[in-house]
Amino acid sequence: MRLEQVHKNEATDLAEEVMARCRKLASLSEDPNATRRTFLSPPMRDVHREITGWLQPLGVEVRLDAAGNLRAEYPADGIAPTLLIGSHLDTVPNAGAYDGILGVVLGVALLQVLSGRRLPYAIELVGFSEEEGVRFGTPFIGSRALVGRLDEDLLNVQDSHGVSVRKAITDFRLNPADIGRACVSDNAFGYLEFHIEQGPVLDNLGLPLAVVEAVAGQSRLEVTFVGRANHAGTTPMDLRFDALAGAAEWITNVEREANAVSGLVATVGSVKASPGAANVIAAETRLSLDVRHREDSVRTQAVQKLIHRAEQIAQRRGLSMRSSARMSQPTVAMDSFLSGQVEEAIRRTGCEPHRMVSGAGHDAMIMAERIPSAMVFLRTPGGISHHPEESVRLEDVEKAIRCGLQLLDQLAAALQKRTTLA
Repeated sequence: MRLEQVHKNEATDLAEEVMARCRKLASLSEDPNATRRTFLSPPMRDVHREITGWLQPLGVEVRLDAAGNLRAEYPADGIAPTLLIGSHLDTVPNAGAYDGILGVVLGVALLQVLSGRRLPYAIELVGFSEEEGVRFGTPFIGSRALVGRLDEDLLNVQDSHGVSVRKAITDFRLNPADIGRACVSDNAFGYLEFHIEQGPVLDNLGLPLAVVEAVAGQSRLEVTFVGRANHAGTTPMDLRFDALAGAAEWITNVEREANAVSGLVATVGSVKASPGAANVIAAETRLSLDVRHREDSVRTQAVQKLIHRAEQIAQRRGLSMRSSARMSQPTVAMDSFLSGQVEEAIRRTGCEPHRMVSGAGHDAMIMAERIPSAMVFLRTPGGISHHPEESVRLEDVEKAIRCGLQLLDQLAAALQKRTTLA
C-alpha cells in the first residue's frame, strides 16, 4: 500500500482511534483515580486482553513471552526477515495516557491499514512489560529479555514488598525458566519505536516529528547517608548527626553541578528518611541519583564528582555514606540506515525532518545492542510528560501513521532491491 493510497480522512479517523485507544488503556490502572501500571501488575492482564482484541481480527498471532512481553506476529509470504515495532506498556505513577503505550497502539494501527497485505518481511509488534523501573528500581526488564540480558541477578531483585522479579513472573502464571526463549530471533533486521518526545524541543520548533539519532547515556545510583537518631526537642543543633540534613546539602550540590556543565542533567527524584517521624532526627536517608549526558565521559566524571562531594559532606557532618550503582547505560547511537529511512519517510509526509538526541532512556537503546534500531519522536505539547496533562496532537498522530506506512514501503523496496542484487 503506497502512502498516497491512504486517504486523508481515513488517516485522520485512524489517528482519532489511536488516541481514544490510548486513553482507554490509561484507565486500566492500579490506582482508581490515576494511571499507574507497573511490571506484571493485575491491570497489565487487562491491557493484554484489550490489545489482543484489536489484533485478532487482523490475522495476527498473539502470545506472551516469559518476561511478560506482549508479542504479536504479522506474517510475510513464506520465510522472511522480521521488523520489530514496539514500545512499553508500563507507566510511572500518576502518568499520562501516551508515554510508551502510543508506540504500541501506532503499531496496531499500521497493521490495521495493511489489512492483510503481505510485505517481503514479517512484522512483530512488541509491548514491553517494563521500561520505567518503577516497581524494582531497575528499568528495561522487558527489552532486556529480548537481548538476552534478563539474568539471574536481575531475576532476584526484589520490590518494596520483598517480591522478586522471578516471583512476579511466576505469580503472573509465566515460567522464568523460559526467559531464554524471549530473545529476538536471528532473522530480525530492525527495530522501530514511535514515542512522544517527553520534552519541549519539537513544540518550540513547531515540528510534529523527529528522527532520534542517539539516546543519551545515563547513570542511576542509590546514595545513603547514615547518622544517628535522637530526640528533635532535646538534642542541640551542634550535637546532631542528621542524615537528612546531610542529604539536603548534597542535593543542592547535585543541582549546582548540573547547572555548571552544558548538556548535563542530574536529578534526585526520591528521598526516604528513616525513621520518618516529625520529632526524631533522621538516622538514615536514602536517595536516588539520575545523571545523563550525550557524552559518556562527561556523565562518568559528573557521577564521580558528585559521589566524592557526598563523601566530603558526610565526613564533615560526622555521618557515613555509601553508594551503589543501579544502572550505567552508555550513549547509544541509532542505526544510520534505518534513521536515514525514517528521515526520508518524514520528509515524504510533507514535514521538515529534525534530528535530535533523546535525553530519556528508551527500549530502543537496549534493542540496539542486538539489532539495528531507530526511533521516531512525536511532538509533546508544552513538553509535559509523566503527568496526567501529557498530550499529543491529532495531526501529529496522523503524520506518524503516514510516516510509518511510508517507512514500511521504503523498507520493502530496500529489501527487494537487496534480494535482486544478491
